Amino acid sequence: MKWRSARRSSNVEDRRGMPGGGGMKLGLGGIAAVVVIGLLLGKSPMEMLGLVAQVQQQAPAGSQAPSAPVDDEASQFIASILGETEDVWGAVFEASGSRYTPARLVLFSGQVQSACGGATAAVGPFYCPGDQQVYIDLSFFDQMEARLGGGGDFAEAYVIAHEVGHHVQTLTGVSAQVNEIRRRGGNVEGADGPLVRQELQADCYAGLWAHHAQKRHAWLEPGDLEEALATATAIGDDTLQRQGQGQVVPDSFTHGSAEQRVRWFRAGFESGDVRRCDTFAAGAL
Repeated sequence: MKWRSARRSSNVEDRRGMPGGGGMKLGLGGIAAVVVIGLLLGKSPMEMLGLVAQVQQQAPAGSQAPSAPVDDEASQFIASILGETEDVWGAVFEASGSRYTPARLVLFSGQVQSACGGATAAVGPFYCPGDQQVYIDLSFFDQMEARLGGGGDFAEAYVIAHEVGHHVQTLTGVSAQVNEIRRRGGNVEGADGPLVRQELQADCYAGLWAHHAQKRHAWLEPGDLEEALATATAIGDDTLQRQGQGQVVPDSFTHGSAEQRVRWFRAGFESGDVRRCDTFAAGAL
C-alpha cells in the first residue's frame, strides 16, 4: 500500500510512553466505567472486565497535555490514514451540504484514560463518542496478525477507517439513536440487532473510504484488498466465538458475522456511495 502519498493529519496525539496514558487506578468506580465502555462500544461488559488491568498512575481525565507525535514510521502511517479519512469524509459531507468535523486519534501504550473511562490495550482500537476521539495501541496490529489471522498495512488502515466510521455515526446521529434504544431497555444485541447494524455500517463506511482513497491515490497493491477482507473475516463474531468458546451464539452478536462484515465492506468499496451503507434500512443483513 503506497500510503505515503496521503496528506498527514495534525489531529494525532501521541501518548505512548506516558505513565498510565493519563489513566487512573481502578476501584469500584473504575470497574463501573469499564462496563460503560463495553456498552458504548457494543462489547460484552464481562468481556471488558476480563481485559481490564490496573492502571498505574492516578490522573484526572484531560490533565495530561498533548505531546508532539514521535516522528516514526508508525505515527506517519497513522497520520496519513487519518488525513485521508478527513479528506474523503470532508468531500462526502460537503456534497450533502454539511461540514465534516474531524475526529482526533490518540496513540497510547498499555492503558489510557478517555471520556468513556479507563481502558487497556487488550480492548483493542475504540472510538469514544464522549470526546470524539479514536484510541489505538499499536501493539493491537501485531496481535491482529499473530493471533487473529489478519494484518498488513491496508488491514490496519481498514481498522482505523472503521473507527472513524463510528465518528461519522456520531456526527450523523446514528450512535445517539442506538444509545436511545439501549436507554429505554431495548435489546440491541443479536445477529439482526441495532449494534450489529451499527458495526456493519462502520464496515461499509470503511469500504467507502477505501474506494475514494483508491481513486485519489491508486495506492493499493496486489494483496492489499485481500488483507482487509481476511481481517474482516478474522474479527467476525462467529469466528471469534468459535475460537473462544467452541460454538456460535448469534443472539449475542454485536459486530456481525465474518460473511456480513466482508459483504458490507465490499458494498462500500465497490460503490463508494454512502446511500449503500444504510444498514438500518436493509431488511436482511
